Amino acid sequence: MGKTGRDWTQIYAIYGMDDWQTPVFLLIHAIFFSVSSVLFLIYFDWICSSLDSILPAVFSSGFARFAAGFTGSVTALSGVCLFYAAGNIFYSSVALRWEMAQRMVGAVHDWSTVKTALDVGCGRGILLNAVAMQLKKEGSSGRVVGLDRKNTTLSTLRTAGMEGVQEYVTCREGDARRLPFPDNYFDVVVSAGFLHTVGKEFGQKTAAAAAERMRVLGEVVRVLKGGEIGVIWDLVHVPEYVQRLQELKMEDIRVSERVTAFMVSSHIVSFRKPSQHVVGPSEVRLDWRFNNIC
Repeated sequence: MGKTGRDWTQIYAIYGMDDWQTPVFLLIHAIFFSVSSVLFLIYFDWICSSLDSILPAVFSSGFARFAAGFTGSVTALSGVCLFYAAGNIFYSSVALRWEMAQRMVGAVHDWSTVKTALDVGCGRGILLNAVAMQLKKEGSSGRVVGLDRKNTTLSTLRTAGMEGVQEYVTCREGDARRLPFPDNYFDVVVSAGFLHTVGKEFGQKTAAAAAERMRVLGEVVRVLKGGEIGVIWDLVHVPEYVQRLQELKMEDIRVSERVTAFMVSSHIVSFRKPSQHVVGPSEVRLDWRFNNIC
């Protein structure tokens, strides 16, 4: 059971995994290195004598034992590290996402007044459905919109149906760098494990990629109502987000403790948009006319 009282097998059964290949690849190599280290241990004396007999001019008896022992130790350590990496990626893909979604929902203290919420980069809907379940728990008439750049609407709505919250969920396909919503529209804006993927076509550490991420962050601020809360969980680049939120004059910026996800550091950042907010240089005022946003 997880911290939220749900069976992780149930969560995996509902949401599945987008990327099975990586943990399976790591697991196969972990098994290979582990078996190799066991073989080194079993045949240690034979390996030492073989090294000594094949290259007697290079390997003395003592050095041959050291070389065989060192190689076996490195092989065993590699197996342990690969097992850990495979487990962490498997856990991070669904179970940790669910746990972090619950923490993000908890960062908003009053859901009873929330009428419109947005999940940027909703994917299969783990955070989206967590928000919808909270709205349902509060007896709210509000709805949450899930936006993703990929056409995942059917799979996302399917998971919402399995969670029993389909009436609270709407999905849209769109570009997070130019959110198709008017200014000051949502009572809550959330995003989980998405911002770091924006601009990756430019290379994660390039200035162009950083500019794209900041553009999305500016859009999050733009569509959030004044006085309301935004919550973001992401990897690696959280200090950049905090700096940008400070530049945009956001209030009550809070950063959670470090959580290892996908073998890197991650944090939750929450902030409140001032009731009177001046548009920043990377924000764009849009004059949209929507009839069916939610």
